[in-house]
Amino acid sequence: MNLMTIATATTLQSPSSKLKFLDFSVVSFVILDLSLPYLMLMVKIHILDGDLVVFSEVQGMEELNDGKPRKVKNARPFSFTIEEDTGSYGVYSKGGIVTQVKEPKVLRFKSLRDAMKDPGDFLLSDFSKFERSPVIHLAFQALDSFRKEHGRYPTAGCEQDAQSFLKFVADINEASIDSKQEKIDDKLLRHFASGSRAVLNPMAAMFGGIVGQEVVKACSGKFHPLYQFFYFDSVESLPTYQLDPQDLKPSNSRYDAQISVFGSKLQKKLQDANIFIVGSGALGCEFLKNLALMGVSCSSKSKLTITDDDVIEKSNLSRQFLFRDWNIGQAKSTVAAAAARAINPSLQIGALQNRACPDTESVFHDTFWDGLDVVINALDNVNARMYMDMRCLYFQKPLLESGTLGAKCNTQMVIPHLTENYGASRDPPEKQAPMCTVHSFPHNIDHCLTWARSEFEGLLEKTPNEVNSFLSNPTQYSAAMRKAGDAQARELLERVSECLGKERCITFEDCITWARLRFEDYFSNRVKQLTFTFPEDASTSTGTPFWSAPKRFPRPLQFSATDSSHIHLIMSASILRAESFGIAIPDWAKNTSKLADAVNKVAVPEFEPKKGVNIVTDEKATNLSSASVDDVAVIDDLLSKLEECAKNLPPGFQMKPIQFEKDDDTNFHMDLISGFANMRARNYSIPEVDKLKAKFIAGRIIPAIATSTAMATGLVCLELYKVIAGEHPIEDYRNTFANLALPLFSMAEPVPAKVMKHQDLSWTVWDRWSIKGDLTVAELLQWFSDKGLSAYSMSCGTSLLYNSMFPRHKERLQKKVVDVAREVAKVEVPEYRRHIDIVVACEDNDGNDIDIPLVSVHFR
Repeated sequence: MNLMTIATATTLQSPSSKLKFLDFSVVSFVILDLSLPYLMLMVKIHILDGDLVVFSEVQGMEELNDGKPRKVKNARPFSFTIEEDTGSYGVYSKGGIVTQVKEPKVLRFKSLRDAMKDPGDFLLSDFSKFERSPVIHLAFQALDSFRKEHGRYPTAGCEQDAQSFLKFVADINEASIDSKQEKIDDKLLRHFASGSRAVLNPMAAMFGGIVGQEVVKACSGKFHPLYQFFYFDSVESLPTYQLDPQDLKPSNSRYDAQISVFGSKLQKKLQDANIFIVGSGALGCEFLKNLALMGVSCSSKSKLTITDDDVIEKSNLSRQFLFRDWNIGQAKSTVAAAAARAINPSLQIGALQNRACPDTESVFHDTFWDGLDVVINALDNVNARMYMDMRCLYFQKPLLESGTLGAKCNTQMVIPHLTENYGASRDPPEKQAPMCTVHSFPHNIDHCLTWARSEFEGLLEKTPNEVNSFLSNPTQYSAAMRKAGDAQARELLERVSECLGKERCITFEDCITWARLRFEDYFSNRVKQLTFTFPEDASTSTGTPFWSAPKRFPRPLQFSATDSSHIHLIMSASILRAESFGIAIPDWAKNTSKLADAVNKVAVPEFEPKKGVNIVTDEKATNLSSASVDDVAVIDDLLSKLEECAKNLPPGFQMKPIQFEKDDDTNFHMDLISGFANMRARNYSIPEVDKLKAKFIAGRIIPAIATSTAMATGLVCLELYKVIAGEHPIEDYRNTFANLALPLFSMAEPVPAKVMKHQDLSWTVWDRWSIKGDLTVAELLQWFSDKGLSAYSMSCGTSLLYNSMFPRHKERLQKKVVDVAREVAKVEVPEYRRHIDIVVACEDNDGNDIDIPLVSVHFR
């Protein structure tokens, strides 16, 4: 695992083996029309000629619903045809879903002996190294020959061994007939020989991730395996200066392998580095392990700071391997730091439990940032990444960014004055289902689970919190509701009033009654009202059927105490309702037969749909609350009812809000949510899901696996060598996107920072104009004038300090900039800060606006 490493699929199979692999990813599309000579779809598709699809839920032409894969031809953005004569089929009526399916693919692998002679095409990761894989293929064969003759690897920095190794390469190349290389890079081969005996942690982590995923593929037959050979090198990670052979000699330390590749000078820099890791989850644990093994921050002069405000949960244990089950509930950063110190006792590490955000800038202050060499992100959300990017820009610190999503991973190097910053380009926001779709017109299980999670939080967390707010201070709460006076305030009060009034529970039997009536309301009454308002044959204003795809026409459910899914839903709802009211749960509550007897005693009133009920159908609507004629009067009436309800409560009564916790299988949270979702799916004829799948979707779990995490952190640590060594040009750095499932590896140089110019001045987003001295406003304006810029406006934060358009601002010209900021912007400059930041608007002599960097006035 030196700087040039091989991965080969032939090591996983027997010679000339055949294996079937299946890509399990599928895509479904809703059919718009099947009566045409081609199949018309609702959305733009990404199906190609030759792909296979299956049909379901087609009405009329039901022969297509046989589950048989059919081949696509003439694929277009919104249509395609199939190779089948449908003349004898029934007449198409409406509806239908077409789902893309994947055929198993048979791969034939060469034996290792044959593949060494004829490797075929190599899987590339870096197209700037297009001709390198064949040379490294030769190098590994030469290394085997060298070991066979000398019984050892070449010695680092030894010229005699390098010459011997080069001769082996030349002989093997001459003996190659079909794959002979016309040009061989001697410098590359010397690096290969010199570092051949070293085992480098970043390379081991990266290839450990790749090989680990290949093992999973071989065992499961899922996803496409790496075919034959994959070579990877990171020679650009070597220092830019010439390495002295004396600097490569071992020093009888645990870092000798690393020293034999990079030299003792860089090893000392690694040990003296001050590192800040933000996040201690899956990525953070891998980074800590890597840095501990590399010897980073392992001298008395250094410090590795890791921060994370989260605690360890059960679900973390599958991929955050520094944690054990007895650590559940403990602070992530503290446990991870202790585990890393056990790997390398010399590690100088400090663990904090602070979120890196504007509120903690007194913890992560200027002095802290000034002392850092590198910042490594190990975060799981974009907002935190954007904040860290902003801070690294401000303090001009390198930021090593990475992320994973299932088998995918990416890395981005943000290097001061060389590359663009993280925030310079962003992914488009994720699409969310319209609110009306989730609440009234779901057409997939994700919609059902989103609705179920929302109902859980509304019933068991938000409403109890509102009840407690009212009971804690009725006067203040009433005043706030009256001041709001809108439909949302009215709806909130209705929920609180129902909770403390007609839906108040005193005994566990009351909780069962509540659960049974909720079932009737959610899965019967609301559906009856919806289909009464919009019958199956309803049309829109344009004359098209209202219940056109993707809408699904729902059917009400008939409760049955003999249906185990119905009873289990009542059980989980009753237990959680009792918990929120502080009611003791009897032993028989989990006995389905006794619970069924209790449920059968509940009197369920008959429901009659009402005319004139408003149901939101606008996909752009953001609020489902409908305004009444006089919300203020309704709110007053509800508050009066609440005051009466409060008189009937025991002294000091408070509800217990229940916060959703997905990882405790005994708390009934996921039982209730999966039950809600599956009953709703049953209403709309949507395939139901098991509790595990429900947890994945409703728990909003981001797929994270150890293989892609290991690869991402290994790649970042290869870049860390370059950052710590310094003086590397942008061409040496690499950003990476990889998908281990395909497999795909794509590496490229980072995008350079955009350069802006004015006369003989040039700057990038990394620059900050620092001006020394406690200047007045006039002196600052003159400083810009000397550079050919006319500064017409200055601001600090959201406050305008000076603008040439306002005559009264002229009296501020002779005042110190910092004093104006204190007076106008109410800025309190902490003792630890020696400067104040000003945003200045400038124009050139032709009146063109010039976007200049942030200006820091160092007044202390």
